[in-house]
Amino acid sequence: MSILVLGGAGYIGSHTALELVRRGESVVIADNLSTGHIEAVPKGAKFYEGDLHDRTFLDGIFENESIDAIIHFAAYSLVGESVTNPLKYYDNNLCGTKVLLDSMVGHKIGNIVFSSTAATYGEPENIPILETDRTLPTNPYGETKLAMEKMFYWAAKAHGFRYVSLRYFNACGADKSGEIGEAHSPESHLIPLILQVPNGQREAISIFGTDYDTPDGTCIRDYIHVTDLANAHILAVKYLRDGNKSDVFNLGNGVGYSVREVIEVARKVTGHPIPAVESPRRAGDPARLVASSEKAREVLGWDPTHDSLEEIIADAWNWHKNHPNGFKK
Repeated sequence: MSILVLGGAGYIGSHTALELVRRGESVVIADNLSTGHIEAVPKGAKFYEGDLHDRTFLDGIFENESIDAIIHFAAYSLVGESVTNPLKYYDNNLCGTKVLLDSMVGHKIGNIVFSSTAATYGEPENIPILETDRTLPTNPYGETKLAMEKMFYWAAKAHGFRYVSLRYFNACGADKSGEIGEAHSPESHLIPLILQVPNGQREAISIFGTDYDTPDGTCIRDYIHVTDLANAHILAVKYLRDGNKSDVFNLGNGVGYSVREVIEVARKVTGHPIPAVESPRRAGDPARLVASSEKAREVLGWDPTHDSLEEIIADAWNWHKNHPNGFKK
């Protein structure tokens, strides 16, 4: 049997597909390459180019391949863009997933792991955040992901399949091999933006807000290595294949680092001074976002092994210094 990785040419999807191949799994990847990269598709995986909205395309995969589990990464994920173009996010994230579920139910696929987000919580009530905490998104990206979770819940009750929803925090780092890594255009994540400075692509990094109620006044986030994230998705597939019930899990290291701390570690790793410019706050940035992952550790047996910020940034730097333009030559 095979695992279908939707969005498997993207950042987290390609790392997950690579880890699956390394474990000897039969892997099928589907991606429309709108934000993914064909160069990120691992050797040993079978690739289909097509769109989630295309029922005929999805039906063809299920008819040609023996799929028993799906990992779903195929969604737009830029918070700022979701605010300025919400309908794009509702169309792709929600409408595309509805077509997927129609095809999945039609072909009696029983297991799906869904890439969700901490953005489903909005402004957190508690730190660390628990799966049982209030979900009140503050942007269309988080709203669409939460709506997708609810779609899985009700469709699963009606049609008998099972799902796992993984809500994770700041994905970062790159595969140890240096063969694949993070390549977004435009880039919006803190660590790649910081590393553009020693790579000569920007003069300084901006710090948005220095007056938060945190020890050094800058935002605190939970950073998680992309390989640890990949392993969590694989454990979730095993959990479902073993016949366990549908559930929701947070994924994070449970440790928060401020923007200033991340910049300081990047200076140490790269040996570059990395000038920083203080700028006003951005609207909607919570002061702290840190996850409790106790449930994932206890139920899935997940144990992040690349949880040092220095290791995360070193792996990211290994990729970015050798691929300053991402997958482009």
